[in-house]
Amino acid sequence: NGKHPQILVNSYAFLVEKYADDKTYGFEPQNAIKVGGAAESEGPTNERRFLNALAGPNGEELDYYRLGSCCPQPSKNSSFGQAMLDKYALYYEGSNDTLVIYINMYDSEKLMIPKGFKARNFPN
Repeated sequence: NGKHPQILVNSYAFLVEKYADDKTYGFEPQNAIKVGGAAESEGPTNERRFLNALAGPNGEELDYYRLGSCCPQPSKNSSFGQAMLDKYALYYEGSNDTLVIYINMYDSEKLMIPKGFKARNFPN
């Protein structure tokens, strides 16, 4: 239904525990990561909260930056009937490539960790 509530670890990061089985999750516009928040004016914040929950494959700290908007996808939660995705570049120390992932701030579903990443450990 596109209205899955996200759980916060802290004000900067979501709790993301499940690993995606699908290698296209996050890496293909048709399988964008649905963080939600646009309706509450928290879309960009939610995008960062998702990215802040990730670490590199060996727990490396991630750096990321927004590349821009692209790739309209159908969405009932956008006033235009389609959601513009945000495209982010992610990299970590020792990574050979900059990885590009697609995030949808209009729709929301249970978040997963894309292939090649780990959940970031937060101090209790």
